[in-house]
Amino acid sequence: MKYRQTLLAASLSLLLGGCSLLQPLVGPDYRLPELRLPQSWLRAEPAAMAAPAVDPATWWRQLNDPQLDGLIEAALQSSLDLRAAQARLRQARASRSQAVAGLAPSVGASGGASRSKSASEIAPNATVNTLYQAGFDASWELDLFGGTRRGIEAANADLAASQASLDNTRVSLVAEVARNYVELRGYQQRLAIARANLASQAETLQITQWRNEGGLASSLDVEQARTTREQTRASIPDLQNGLVAAENRLAILLGRQPGALQAELAATKPLPLAPDSVAAGIPADVLRQRPDLVAAERTLAAETARVGQKIAARFPSLTLSGSFGWQAYGLSALGGSGTLARSLAGSLAATLFDGGRLRAQVEIQNAVQEQALISYESAVLTALEEIENSLYAYAQARERVSARRAAAEAAQNAALLARSQYESGLADFQKVLETERTRLTAEDNLASAETTVLTSLITLYKALGGGWQQPAAGEGKA
Repeated sequence: MKYRQTLLAASLSLLLGGCSLLQPLVGPDYRLPELRLPQSWLRAEPAAMAAPAVDPATWWRQLNDPQLDGLIEAALQSSLDLRAAQARLRQARASRSQAVAGLAPSVGASGGASRSKSASEIAPNATVNTLYQAGFDASWELDLFGGTRRGIEAANADLAASQASLDNTRVSLVAEVARNYVELRGYQQRLAIARANLASQAETLQITQWRNEGGLASSLDVEQARTTREQTRASIPDLQNGLVAAENRLAILLGRQPGALQAELAATKPLPLAPDSVAAGIPADVLRQRPDLVAAERTLAAETARVGQKIAARFPSLTLSGSFGWQAYGLSALGGSGTLARSLAGSLAATLFDGGRLRAQVEIQNAVQEQALISYESAVLTALEEIENSLYAYAQARERVSARRAAAEAAQNAALLARSQYESGLADFQKVLETERTRLTAEDNLASAETTVLTSLITLYKALGGGWQQPAAGEGKA
Protein backbone atom coordinates (compact mmCIF):
# COMPACT_ATOMS: atom_id res chain seq x y z
CA MET A 1 0.00 0.00 0.00
CA LYS A 2 2.78 2.42 0.97
CA TYR A 3 4.59 1.65 -2.30
CA ARG A 4 1.46 2.57 -4.25
CA GLN A 5 1.13 5.80 -2.29
CA THR A 6 4.72 6.65 -3.21
CA LEU A 7 4.04 6.08 -6.90
CA LEU A 8 0.91 8.20 -6.66
CA ALA A 9 2.83 11.05 -5.02
CA ALA A 10 5.54 10.84 -7.70
CA SER A 11 2.92 10.88 -10.45
CA LEU A 12 1.27 13.93 -8.95
CA SER A 13 4.62 15.70 -8.78
CA LEU A 14 5.26 14.92 -12.45
CA LEU A 15 1.82 16.24 -13.32
CA LEU A 16 2.51 19.37 -11.30
CA GLY A 17 5.80 19.84 -13.13
CA GLY A 18 4.08 19.36 -16.49
CA CYS A 19 1.43 21.88 -15.61
CA SER A 20 4.10 24.37 -14.64
CA LEU A 21 5.37 24.29 -18.20
CA LEU A 22 1.96 25.49 -19.34
CA GLN A 23 2.03 28.54 -17.09
CA PRO A 24 2.60 31.93 -18.76
CA LEU A 25 6.20 33.08 -18.68
CA VAL A 26 7.16 36.16 -16.74
CA GLY A 27 8.99 38.93 -18.54
CA PRO A 28 8.53 40.50 -21.99
CA ASP A 29 7.87 38.38 -25.07
CA TYR A 30 10.23 39.21 -27.91
CA ARG A 31 8.93 41.01 -30.98
CA LEU A 32 10.99 41.96 -34.00
CA PRO A 33 11.51 45.74 -34.01
CA GLU A 34 9.65 47.55 -36.76
CA LEU A 35 12.05 49.64 -38.84
CA ARG A 36 11.21 52.02 -41.65
CA LEU A 37 13.24 50.96 -44.66
CA PRO A 38 13.51 52.62 -48.07
CA GLN A 39 11.71 51.01 -50.97
CA SER A 40 14.73 51.25 -53.28
CA TRP A 41 18.36 52.32 -53.31
CA LEU A 42 19.01 56.00 -53.87
CA ARG A 43 22.30 55.52 -55.73
CA ALA A 44 21.32 52.50 -57.84
CA GLU A 45 21.52 53.32 -61.53
CA PRO A 46 18.69 51.61 -63.46
CA ALA A 47 20.95 50.62 -66.35
CA ALA A 48 23.52 49.06 -64.08
CA MET A 49 21.02 47.32 -61.84
CA ALA A 50 18.75 45.84 -64.52
CA ALA A 51 20.80 42.64 -64.68
CA PRO A 52 19.72 39.02 -64.41
CA ALA A 53 19.69 37.93 -60.80
CA VAL A 54 23.07 36.72 -59.59
CA ASP A 55 23.31 33.92 -57.05
CA PRO A 56 24.62 35.76 -53.96
CA ALA A 57 26.12 32.51 -52.69
CA THR A 58 28.73 32.51 -55.49
CA TRP A 59 28.84 36.12 -56.69
CA TRP A 60 32.59 35.92 -57.41
CA ARG A 61 31.98 33.48 -60.27
CA GLN A 62 30.85 36.50 -62.31
CA LEU A 63 34.52 37.39 -62.63
CA ASN A 64 35.18 34.19 -64.61
CA ASP A 65 38.54 33.53 -62.99
CA PRO A 66 39.10 29.83 -62.17
CA GLN A 67 42.15 30.58 -60.04
CA LEU A 68 40.13 32.96 -57.86
CA ASP A 69 37.42 30.30 -57.54
CA GLY A 70 40.01 27.80 -56.34
CA LEU A 71 41.50 30.19 -53.79
CA ILE A 72 38.09 30.97 -52.32
CA GLU A 73 37.17 27.30 -52.05
CA ALA A 74 40.50 26.58 -50.36
CA ALA A 75 39.93 29.43 -47.90
CA LEU A 76 36.45 28.15 -47.04
CA GLN A 77 38.01 24.81 -46.15
CA SER A 78 41.08 25.87 -44.16
CA SER A 79 40.74 29.46 -42.94
CA LEU A 80 41.71 29.83 -39.28
CA ASP A 81 39.11 32.56 -38.76
CA LEU A 82 36.42 30.27 -40.09
CA ARG A 83 37.55 27.39 -37.90
CA ALA A 84 37.44 29.66 -34.85
CA ALA A 85 33.90 30.74 -35.74
CA GLN A 86 32.89 27.10 -36.14
CA ALA A 87 34.29 26.35 -32.68
CA ARG A 88 32.22 29.22 -31.24
CA LEU A 89 29.16 27.73 -32.91
CA ARG A 90 29.81 24.35 -31.28
CA GLN A 91 30.16 26.14 -27.96
CA ALA A 92 26.77 27.81 -28.47
CA ARG A 93 25.17 24.45 -29.29
CA ALA A 94 26.58 22.94 -26.12
CA SER A 95 25.34 25.91 -24.08
CA ARG A 96 21.87 25.39 -25.49
CA SER A 97 21.94 21.71 -24.53
CA GLN A 98 23.01 22.74 -21.05
CA ALA A 99 20.08 25.15 -20.80
CA VAL A 100 17.59 22.52 -21.99
CA ALA A 101 18.92 20.09 -19.37
CA GLY A 102 17.61 22.46 -16.70
CA LEU A 103 14.05 21.27 -17.41
CA ALA A 104 14.88 17.63 -16.64
CA PRO A 105 15.24 16.06 -13.18
CA SER A 106 18.63 15.09 -11.85
CA VAL A 107 18.93 11.36 -11.05
CA GLY A 108 21.88 9.67 -9.36
CA ALA A 109 22.79 6.26 -8.05
CA SER A 110 24.76 5.42 -4.93
CA GLY A 111 25.99 2.41 -3.03
CA GLY A 112 28.06 1.83 0.06
CA ALA A 113 28.78 -0.15 3.16
CA SER A 114 29.37 0.93 6.78
CA ARG A 115 30.70 -1.14 9.67
CA SER A 116 29.81 -0.50 13.32
CA LYS A 117 31.08 -2.08 16.53
CA SER A 118 29.20 -2.06 19.85
CA ALA A 119 29.85 -3.51 23.33
CA SER A 120 28.15 -3.37 26.79
CA GLU A 121 28.59 -4.60 30.38
CA ILE A 122 26.09 -7.38 29.79
CA ALA A 123 27.71 -8.43 26.54
CA PRO A 124 31.37 -7.48 26.85
CA ASN A 125 32.26 -9.12 23.55
CA ALA A 126 31.94 -6.51 20.79
CA THR A 127 29.38 -7.06 18.08
CA VAL A 128 30.39 -6.02 14.59
CA ASN A 129 27.61 -5.13 12.09
CA THR A 130 28.01 -4.20 8.43
CA LEU A 131 25.20 -2.19 6.78
CA TYR A 132 24.94 -2.32 2.99
CA GLN A 133 23.10 0.40 1.06
CA ALA A 134 22.17 0.84 -2.62
CA GLY A 135 19.63 3.08 -4.32
CA PHE A 136 18.68 6.02 -6.49
CA ASP A 137 18.25 9.71 -5.66
CA ALA A 138 16.37 12.28 -7.72
CA SER A 139 15.71 16.00 -7.49
CA TRP A 140 13.77 18.33 -9.73
CA GLU A 141 13.33 22.08 -9.57
CA LEU A 142 10.03 22.90 -11.25
CA ASP A 143 10.00 25.77 -13.70
CA LEU A 144 6.98 27.46 -12.15
CA PHE A 145 7.59 30.95 -13.52
CA GLY A 146 9.53 30.20 -16.68
CA GLY A 147 13.05 31.15 -15.66
CA THR A 148 14.49 27.99 -17.17
CA ARG A 149 12.37 28.30 -20.30
CA ARG A 150 13.49 31.90 -20.74
CA GLY A 151 17.06 30.65 -20.43
CA ILE A 152 16.41 28.14 -23.19
CA GLU A 153 14.86 30.90 -25.29
CA ALA A 154 18.00 32.99 -24.78
CA ALA A 155 20.25 30.02 -25.59
CA ASN A 156 18.34 29.38 -28.82
CA ALA A 157 18.81 33.01 -29.83
CA ASP A 158 22.50 32.87 -28.92
CA LEU A 159 22.87 29.77 -31.07
CA ALA A 160 21.25 31.54 -34.02
CA ALA A 161 23.50 34.56 -33.44
CA SER A 162 26.58 32.30 -33.44
CA GLN A 163 25.45 30.73 -36.71
CA ALA A 164 24.97 34.19 -38.20
CA SER A 165 28.42 35.21 -36.94
CA LEU A 166 29.88 32.17 -38.70
CA ASP A 167 28.07 33.25 -41.87
CA ASN A 168 29.40 36.78 -41.45
CA THR A 169 32.92 35.42 -41.09
CA ARG A 170 32.42 33.59 -44.36
CA VAL A 171 31.22 36.80 -46.06
CA SER A 172 34.30 38.69 -44.88
CA LEU A 173 36.62 35.82 -45.80
CA VAL A 174 35.33 35.54 -49.37
CA ALA A 175 35.52 39.30 -49.84
CA GLU A 176 39.06 39.53 -48.44
CA VAL A 177 40.34 36.69 -50.62
CA ALA A 178 38.79 38.28 -53.71
CA ARG A 179 40.06 41.75 -52.80
CA ASN A 180 43.66 40.64 -52.23
CA TYR A 181 43.64 38.52 -55.37
CA VAL A 182 42.44 41.48 -57.44
CA GLU A 183 45.00 43.78 -55.82
CA LEU A 184 47.75 41.28 -56.58
CA ARG A 185 46.74 41.12 -60.25
CA GLY A 186 46.54 44.92 -60.28
CA TYR A 187 50.08 45.22 -58.96
CA GLN A 188 51.22 42.76 -61.61
CA GLN A 189 49.64 44.91 -64.32
CA ARG A 190 51.20 48.08 -62.95
CA LEU A 191 54.60 46.40 -62.70
CA ALA A 192 54.33 45.28 -66.31
CA ILE A 193 53.48 48.85 -67.36
CA ALA A 194 56.36 50.30 -65.34
CA ARG A 195 58.85 47.80 -66.77
CA ALA A 196 57.65 48.38 -70.33
CA ASN A 197 58.01 52.12 -69.86
CA LEU A 198 61.41 51.59 -68.25
CA ALA A 199 62.55 49.69 -71.33
CA SER A 200 61.19 52.41 -73.60
CA GLN A 201 62.84 55.14 -71.56
CA ALA A 202 66.14 53.24 -71.57
CA GLU A 203 65.90 53.11 -75.35
CA THR A 204 65.18 56.85 -75.44
CA LEU A 205 68.21 57.48 -73.26
CA GLN A 206 70.37 55.42 -75.63
CA ILE A 207 69.12 57.36 -78.65
CA THR A 208 69.74 60.63 -76.84
CA GLN A 209 73.30 59.61 -76.03
CA TRP A 210 73.92 58.74 -79.67
CA ARG A 211 72.51 62.07 -80.78
CA ASN A 212 74.66 63.83 -78.21
CA GLU A 213 77.75 62.11 -79.54
CA GLY A 214 76.74 63.26 -83.03
CA GLY A 215 76.22 66.83 -81.91
CA LEU A 216 72.44 66.68 -82.41
CA ALA A 217 71.45 66.72 -78.69
CA SER A 218 72.81 68.42 -75.62
CA SER A 219 74.14 66.88 -72.43
CA LEU A 220 71.09 68.39 -70.72
CA ASP A 221 68.87 66.19 -72.88
CA VAL A 222 70.89 63.15 -71.84
CA GLU A 223 70.61 63.92 -68.14
CA GLN A 224 66.87 64.61 -68.42
CA ALA A 225 66.36 61.29 -70.15
CA ARG A 226 68.38 59.55 -67.44
CA THR A 227 66.31 61.28 -64.74
CA THR A 228 63.05 60.07 -66.28
CA ARG A 229 64.33 56.51 -66.52
CA GLU A 230 65.53 56.43 -62.92
CA GLN A 231 62.25 57.88 -61.62
CA THR A 232 60.41 55.05 -63.32
CA ARG A 233 62.88 52.53 -61.91
CA ALA A 234 62.30 53.95 -58.41
CA SER A 235 58.56 53.26 -58.64
CA ILE A 236 59.05 49.52 -59.15
CA PRO A 237 60.07 48.53 -55.57
CA ASP A 238 56.88 50.05 -54.11
CA LEU A 239 54.78 48.07 -56.57
CA GLN A 240 56.69 44.89 -55.74
CA ASN A 241 56.12 45.50 -52.03
CA GLY A 242 52.40 45.82 -52.61
CA LEU A 243 52.36 42.62 -54.68
CA VAL A 244 54.22 40.61 -52.03
CA ALA A 245 51.96 41.94 -49.26
CA ALA A 246 48.83 40.89 -51.18
CA GLU A 247 50.36 37.48 -51.90
CA ASN A 248 51.25 36.89 -48.24
CA ARG A 249 47.84 38.07 -47.08
CA LEU A 250 46.21 35.55 -49.39
CA ALA A 251 48.33 32.79 -47.88
CA ILE A 252 47.27 33.76 -44.35
CA LEU A 253 43.60 33.86 -45.38
CA LEU A 254 44.00 30.29 -46.65
CA GLY A 255 45.56 29.21 -43.35
CA ARG A 256 49.06 28.86 -44.81
CA GLN A 257 52.43 30.42 -44.13
CA PRO A 258 53.55 33.60 -45.93
CA GLY A 259 55.11 32.75 -49.27
CA ALA A 260 53.19 29.50 -49.68
CA LEU A 261 51.39 30.83 -52.77
CA GLN A 262 54.42 32.38 -54.45
CA ALA A 263 54.83 29.71 -57.11
CA GLU A 264 51.08 29.43 -57.70
CA LEU A 265 50.62 33.17 -58.24
CA ALA A 266 53.97 33.99 -59.88
CA ALA A 267 52.65 34.08 -63.45
CA THR A 268 51.33 37.49 -64.47
CA LYS A 269 47.67 37.30 -65.45
CA PRO A 270 45.21 40.00 -66.49
CA LEU A 271 42.66 41.43 -64.11
CA PRO A 272 39.27 39.70 -64.09
CA LEU A 273 36.60 41.48 -66.10
CA ALA A 274 34.02 43.39 -64.07
CA PRO A 275 30.38 42.59 -64.97
CA ASP A 276 28.26 45.23 -66.67
CA SER A 277 25.60 45.10 -63.96
CA VAL A 278 24.96 44.18 -60.34
CA ALA A 279 21.99 42.40 -58.76
CA ALA A 280 21.41 44.78 -55.84
CA GLY A 281 17.90 43.63 -54.88
CA ILE A 282 15.62 45.70 -52.65
CA PRO A 283 16.58 47.02 -49.21
CA ALA A 284 14.23 44.81 -47.19
CA ASP A 285 15.49 41.59 -48.79
CA VAL A 286 19.12 42.63 -48.60
CA LEU A 287 18.94 43.50 -44.92
CA ARG A 288 17.36 40.13 -44.17
CA GLN A 289 20.26 38.30 -45.80
CA ARG A 290 23.11 40.24 -44.16
CA PRO A 291 24.37 37.86 -41.47
CA ASP A 292 25.76 40.61 -39.24
CA LEU A 293 22.25 42.06 -38.96
CA VAL A 294 20.84 38.62 -38.24
CA ALA A 295 23.41 38.23 -35.45
CA ALA A 296 22.51 41.63 -34.00
CA GLU A 297 18.78 40.85 -34.10
CA ARG A 298 19.24 37.43 -32.48
CA THR A 299 21.41 38.99 -29.78
CA LEU A 300 18.55 41.38 -29.06
CA ALA A 301 16.17 38.41 -28.79
CA ALA A 302 18.53 36.68 -26.35
CA GLU A 303 18.84 39.73 -24.11
CA THR A 304 15.07 40.17 -24.13
CA ALA A 305 14.60 36.58 -22.95
CA ARG A 306 17.13 37.12 -20.17
CA VAL A 307 14.95 39.92 -18.77
CA GLY A 308 12.30 37.28 -18.05
CA GLN A 309 14.97 35.02 -16.61
CA LYS A 310 16.02 37.72 -14.13
CA ILE A 311 12.38 38.46 -13.22
CA ALA A 312 11.68 34.78 -12.57
CA ALA A 313 14.55 34.72 -10.08
CA ARG A 314 12.50 37.02 -7.82
CA PHE A 315 9.71 34.45 -7.49
CA PRO A 316 9.61 31.37 -5.20
CA SER A 317 11.17 28.10 -6.37
CA LEU A 318 9.74 24.62 -5.79
CA THR A 319 12.04 21.59 -5.63
CA LEU A 320 10.94 17.96 -5.42
CA SER A 321 13.34 15.31 -4.21
CA GLY A 322 13.08 11.62 -3.54
CA SER A 323 15.07 8.47 -2.99
CA PHE A 324 14.45 4.80 -3.64
CA GLY A 325 16.80 2.06 -2.42
CA TRP A 326 17.61 -0.85 -0.16
CA GLN A 327 19.36 -1.31 3.21
CA ALA A 328 20.43 -4.66 4.68
CA TYR A 329 23.05 -6.13 7.02
CA GLY A 330 23.93 -8.74 4.44
CA LEU A 331 24.98 -8.14 0.87
CA SER A 332 22.86 -11.04 -0.36
CA ALA A 333 19.79 -9.62 1.36
CA LEU A 334 19.78 -6.40 -0.69
CA GLY A 335 16.73 -6.26 -2.96
CA GLY A 336 14.46 -8.16 -0.64
CA SER A 337 11.02 -6.80 0.23
CA GLY A 338 12.04 -6.09 3.80
CA THR A 339 15.04 -4.00 2.83
CA LEU A 340 13.22 -1.38 0.75
CA ALA A 341 13.66 2.28 1.78
CA ARG A 342 12.03 5.24 0.05
CA SER A 343 11.29 8.90 0.63
CA LEU A 344 9.66 11.85 -1.12
CA ALA A 345 10.01 15.51 -0.15
CA GLY A 346 9.25 18.94 -1.51
CA SER A 347 10.65 22.32 -0.56
CA LEU A 348 9.50 25.84 -1.38
CA ALA A 349 12.08 28.64 -1.14
CA ALA A 350 11.71 32.37 -1.60
CA THR A 351 13.89 35.39 -0.99
CA LEU A 352 12.25 37.69 1.54
CA PHE A 353 14.89 40.40 1.71
CA ASP A 354 18.12 40.93 -0.22
CA GLY A 355 18.57 44.68 -0.12
CA GLY A 356 17.23 45.05 -3.67
CA ARG A 357 19.84 42.79 -5.31
CA LEU A 358 17.39 40.80 -7.46
CA ARG A 359 15.49 43.91 -8.48
CA ALA A 360 18.77 45.56 -9.48
CA GLN A 361 19.62 42.54 -11.63
CA VAL A 362 16.35 43.03 -13.51
CA GLU A 363 17.14 46.71 -14.04
CA ILE A 364 20.62 45.84 -15.26
CA GLN A 365 19.25 43.35 -17.76
CA ASN A 366 16.67 45.88 -18.96
CA ALA A 367 19.54 48.26 -19.70
CA VAL A 368 21.46 45.50 -21.50
CA GLN A 369 18.39 44.73 -23.59
CA GLU A 370 18.01 48.40 -24.48
CA GLN A 371 21.66 48.54 -25.55
CA ALA A 372 21.12 45.50 -27.78
CA LEU A 373 18.12 47.21 -29.38
CA ILE A 374 20.12 50.36 -30.06
CA SER A 375 22.99 48.28 -31.45
CA TYR A 376 20.60 46.51 -33.82
CA GLU A 377 19.06 49.76 -35.05
CA SER A 378 22.53 51.26 -35.49
CA ALA A 379 23.68 48.17 -37.41
CA VAL A 380 20.74 48.53 -39.81
CA LEU A 381 21.53 52.19 -40.48
CA THR A 382 25.21 51.38 -40.96
CA ALA A 383 24.29 48.63 -43.43
CA LEU A 384 22.13 51.03 -45.44
CA GLU A 385 24.99 53.53 -45.47
CA GLU A 386 27.51 50.91 -46.61
CA ILE A 387 25.31 49.72 -49.45
CA GLU A 388 24.45 53.21 -50.68
CA ASN A 389 28.13 54.24 -50.59
CA SER A 390 29.20 51.02 -52.32
CA LEU A 391 26.62 51.41 -55.09
CA TYR A 392 27.73 54.96 -55.77
CA ALA A 393 31.42 54.11 -55.57
CA TYR A 394 31.02 51.24 -58.06
CA ALA A 395 29.14 53.44 -60.54
CA GLN A 396 31.76 56.19 -60.26
CA ALA A 397 34.61 53.70 -60.62
CA ARG A 398 33.17 52.45 -63.90
CA GLU A 399 32.96 55.99 -65.25
CA ARG A 400 36.53 56.64 -64.12
CA VAL A 401 37.80 53.60 -66.04
CA SER A 402 36.12 54.78 -69.22
CA ALA A 403 37.74 58.20 -68.97
CA ARG A 404 41.17 56.86 -68.04
CA ARG A 405 41.13 54.32 -70.84
CA ALA A 406 40.57 57.13 -73.34
CA ALA A 407 43.32 59.18 -71.66
CA ALA A 408 45.78 56.26 -71.80
CA GLU A 409 45.14 55.71 -75.52
CA ALA A 410 45.65 59.41 -76.25
CA ALA A 411 48.83 59.54 -74.14
CA GLN A 412 50.27 56.52 -75.94
CA ASN A 413 49.57 58.08 -79.34
CA ALA A 414 51.09 61.38 -78.22
CA ALA A 415 54.26 59.66 -76.98
CA LEU A 416 54.72 57.83 -80.28
CA LEU A 417 54.23 61.02 -82.29
CA ALA A 418 56.62 63.03 -80.11
CA ARG A 419 59.33 60.42 -80.35
CA SER A 420 58.94 60.14 -84.10
CA GLN A 421 59.09 63.91 -84.52
CA TYR A 422 62.14 64.14 -82.25
CA GLU A 423 64.00 61.52 -84.26
CA SER A 424 63.12 63.51 -87.39
CA GLY A 425 64.26 66.77 -85.81
CA LEU A 426 60.76 68.26 -85.82
CA ALA A 427 60.31 68.44 -82.02
CA ASP A 428 62.55 69.18 -79.09
CA PHE A 429 63.54 66.58 -76.52
CA GLN A 430 61.48 68.16 -73.75
CA LYS A 431 58.31 67.23 -75.63
CA VAL A 432 59.45 63.59 -75.77
CA LEU A 433 60.10 63.46 -72.02
CA GLU A 434 56.81 65.13 -71.22
CA THR A 435 54.76 62.78 -73.35
CA GLU A 436 56.54 59.70 -71.95
CA ARG A 437 55.88 60.77 -68.38
CA THR A 438 52.26 61.43 -69.28
CA ARG A 439 51.96 58.02 -70.91
CA LEU A 440 53.36 56.24 -67.86
CA THR A 441 51.03 58.14 -65.54
CA ALA A 442 47.99 57.53 -67.74
CA GLU A 443 48.65 53.79 -68.11
CA ASP A 444 49.32 53.39 -64.39
CA ASN A 445 46.15 55.33 -63.58
CA LEU A 446 44.17 53.09 -65.92
CA ALA A 447 45.47 49.93 -64.23
CA SER A 448 44.68 51.41 -60.81
CA ALA A 449 41.19 52.38 -61.96
CA GLU A 450 40.49 48.90 -63.31
CA THR A 451 41.60 47.45 -59.98
CA THR A 452 39.39 49.91 -58.12
CA VAL A 453 36.34 48.87 -60.16
CA LEU A 454 36.80 45.28 -59.04
CA THR A 455 37.51 46.13 -55.41
CA SER A 456 34.43 48.39 -55.43
CA LEU A 457 32.38 45.50 -56.76
CA ILE A 458 33.75 43.22 -54.03
CA THR A 459 32.94 45.81 -51.37
CA LEU A 460 29.43 46.13 -52.77
CA TYR A 461 28.73 42.39 -52.65
CA LYS A 462 30.14 42.25 -49.13
CA ALA A 463 27.78 45.08 -48.15
CA LEU A 464 24.90 43.20 -49.78
CA GLY A 465 25.72 40.17 -47.61
CA GLY A 466 26.66 37.81 -50.42
CA GLY A 467 28.85 34.76 -50.02
CA TRP A 468 27.57 33.07 -46.89
CA GLN A 469 24.70 31.01 -48.27
CA GLN A 470 26.97 28.30 -49.66
CA PRO A 471 27.95 25.76 -46.96
CA ALA A 472 31.67 25.54 -46.49
CA ALA A 473 33.42 22.18 -46.57
CA GLY A 474 33.27 20.53 -43.18
CA GLU A 475 30.55 22.83 -41.86
CA GLY A 476 28.42 19.89 -40.87
CA LYS A 477 31.08 19.12 -38.27
CA ALA A 478 30.82 22.53 -36.71
